[in-house]
Amino acid sequence: MALDSWQFPFSVPQRDNDNTIQTAGFQRVNPRKALRTVPGTCEAIDKSLACMLCCAKLLQSCPTLCDPVDCNPPGSSVLGILQVEAGKGLEMRKLVLSGFLASEEIYINQLEALLLPMKPLKATATTSQPVLTIQQIETIFYKIQDIYEIHKEFYDNLCPKVQQWDSQVTMGHLFQKLASQLGVYKAFVDNYKVALETAEKCSQSNNQFQKISEELKVKGPKDSRDSHTSVTMEALLYKPIDRVTRSTLVLHDLLKHTPVDHPDYPLLQDALRISQNFLSSINEDIDPRRTAVTTPKGETRQLVKDGFLVEVSEGSRKLRHVFLFTDVLLCAKLKKTSAGKHQQYDCKWYIPLADLVFPSPEESEASPQVHPFPDHELEDMKMKISALKSEIQKEKANKGQSRAIERLKKKMFENEFLLLLNSPTIPFRIHNRNGKSYLFLLSSDYERSEWREAIQKLQKKDLQAFVLSSVELQVLTGSCFKLRTVHNIPVTSNKDDDESPGLYGFLHVIVHSAKGFKQSANLYCTLEVDSFGYFVSKAKTRVFRDTTEPKWDEEFEIELEGSQSLRILCYEKCYDKTKVNKDNNEIVDKIMGKGQIQLDPQTVETKNWHTDVIEMNGIKVEFSMKFTSRDMSLKRTPSKKQSGVFGVKISVVTKRERSKVPYIVRQCVEEVEKRGIEEVGIYRISGVATDIQALKAVFDANNKDILLMLSDMDINAIAGTLKLYFRELPEPLLTDRLYPAFMEGIALSDPAAKENCMMHLLRSLPDPNLITFLFLLEHLKRVAEKEPVNKMSLHNLATVFGPTLLRPSEVESKAHLTSAADIWSHDVMAQVQVLLYYLQHPPISFAELKRNTLYFSTDV
Repeated sequence: MALDSWQFPFSVPQRDNDNTIQTAGFQRVNPRKALRTVPGTCEAIDKSLACMLCCAKLLQSCPTLCDPVDCNPPGSSVLGILQVEAGKGLEMRKLVLSGFLASEEIYINQLEALLLPMKPLKATATTSQPVLTIQQIETIFYKIQDIYEIHKEFYDNLCPKVQQWDSQVTMGHLFQKLASQLGVYKAFVDNYKVALETAEKCSQSNNQFQKISEELKVKGPKDSRDSHTSVTMEALLYKPIDRVTRSTLVLHDLLKHTPVDHPDYPLLQDALRISQNFLSSINEDIDPRRTAVTTPKGETRQLVKDGFLVEVSEGSRKLRHVFLFTDVLLCAKLKKTSAGKHQQYDCKWYIPLADLVFPSPEESEASPQVHPFPDHELEDMKMKISALKSEIQKEKANKGQSRAIERLKKKMFENEFLLLLNSPTIPFRIHNRNGKSYLFLLSSDYERSEWREAIQKLQKKDLQAFVLSSVELQVLTGSCFKLRTVHNIPVTSNKDDDESPGLYGFLHVIVHSAKGFKQSANLYCTLEVDSFGYFVSKAKTRVFRDTTEPKWDEEFEIELEGSQSLRILCYEKCYDKTKVNKDNNEIVDKIMGKGQIQLDPQTVETKNWHTDVIEMNGIKVEFSMKFTSRDMSLKRTPSKKQSGVFGVKISVVTKRERSKVPYIVRQCVEEVEKRGIEEVGIYRISGVATDIQALKAVFDANNKDILLMLSDMDINAIAGTLKLYFRELPEPLLTDRLYPAFMEGIALSDPAAKENCMMHLLRSLPDPNLITFLFLLEHLKRVAEKEPVNKMSLHNLATVFGPTLLRPSEVESKAHLTSAADIWSHDVMAQVQVLLYYLQHPPISFAELKRNTLYFSTDV
């Protein structure tokens, strides 16, 4: 667990050399990096786009849009400034489009150069001396003609719009059409490796084709002095793959500088969504030569997958970098190196894939004793990370010293590293048939499934067992540093400053239905989102029994903490109690399919539902989603119907009911304690939104069938109804008036002073609020007593309920908070700590509190 075996990336910032960023076990294309680093984009000819983007950045940094001749700023009136801002956006659009148009011309010329030899090659294919067969030609040039025609049409339509530019020009429909034709690119990508291999074999066996493929002539741009450039066929075949990434970058920039009310905006949004989904679905390791190593015996061994995993070794957790090659799995760690020296990996162990087996859950021996990290310590780490993020942002805003920022970043990295190391709990065991077993802990079933599937796919080939000599092992381990696709530990501190901070707030997801199952099964879905570098399961649909077309139509509300991706996993429910995993005593359900989607703020931050489909192993899951930012969720709207209970003051409800605690609170608590207290993740796992709304309506109407409905309802929906009741109170249970005092009280260092203050604040609450709070407190303590079964500690429960029972008023939050990340770090940390303080406190009696009122002032 020592940190010094991993190099802190602060003194000399390191940038990835590939076109992707690895985050929590999945790859996300970073178009800005792709522009700089994708092979084959370094030609001088591509500088036109880079130049345009450079101009765009200069314009962004200029406070007013300056005249290119004399740089005199326009008038400084409010109207003038607004006109300048509008003009700046339109000018930026034109700059981005002009740059893209120039690169589109180059791309079309490259495709033309690739197509040029195709016709003569086809002509010779039917003669007695063919250079290539028809099948070889169709394989090498597969879909190139279609791609050329798509882009030629796009260019011909876009060019006049840019050349005859005016403020009302629309071209979103052109990008939308271009994105809708990405199916052609999918076919090209699927054939890409075969096309390269075929071209290479043909070059080796035919000198004539070799000469053709080594010197293809690409026309220069119209305004270029160079009439032609020589490029290899291999380099040109890579261009279509590069192009999709480039187009996604342009769509990002266009959306940034397109007003929301512009007719192009929704069309560009749609085009970007399609492009991003396409990029996340295609195979990232496209070029086999970039991921291959030659052994001393002259054999080619290709890297298929790599990533950071937590290994349980000698009773403790170790962060390893695991490399899956075509015939071997290698587990390594970075060697300690002196400053300035080239980094290298140290091989910890390897298993030839011919000898690798996955023990079934019932066959695997119980894992060695690994002490799980207490939940409250993990939550404390998250809060420290959030606070450090906030401090770093403040330092940057105040243009603080870079040394201070680096120091804060180093602290943040240390906490993120420990969180990454200690949070995974899902066992992934592999076994060498010749002896030893190895155990990894993963944060998600998704990663476990990905690694298992990748290994099993390779094992379908005719693999031979072997033993690597020390020289062979040295060569293989030495290649890891160069071949790796995951360069940095997936933590925030390793991300570029210009990357999205993710979404903070609530994501509403409706899982509609699924199709594509070949046999009837008992099916359900789980939803996961990323948080602090790893994925967390947030919701689960009910099991739809014995069907090939499940229709769930279930809505969930998922809290996001800097999330960038949503995953959906589809399972077949197993009811066989013999199939128990000895590592965690849980029955293992079978994954039928899995998929993920990027949570692009521009796509999801709308008031309307956004419907999408995730394809997974031939299965299609349809779902809808919409997002509510955290600052929007702070707004509490009182109910117009004072006859109900939701959105009505707690004092009004208790007075009407002649009760001390609202009926809804008592009934939900009673039901949870009756049949949900041992439910894994109770209060953390989302209930179905439609069930919660149905319960809300019944309680509001004071329906006689409440008890019958409660007894039949899923327990997570009842828990969700209780949380919703507290969230929809016109003001939080611990009141707006006392919020600042709670924040000050929890920050006190002296235990006696803190005790006096925190008890005094409880006395200051209105009686209905105080009695209800104490009732809930005792309930949550009883839930936490079952933590070994339900996995809900006091700290977990404080994290769930703290922000609901204790929130700043809208005025309070607007006064000193600027970003969603600040809202999380500034508010939630303190809210959780307040509730945790009372949960960890010995039993608090209402009567005892009130008796002590005589000795304390009630003024706060």
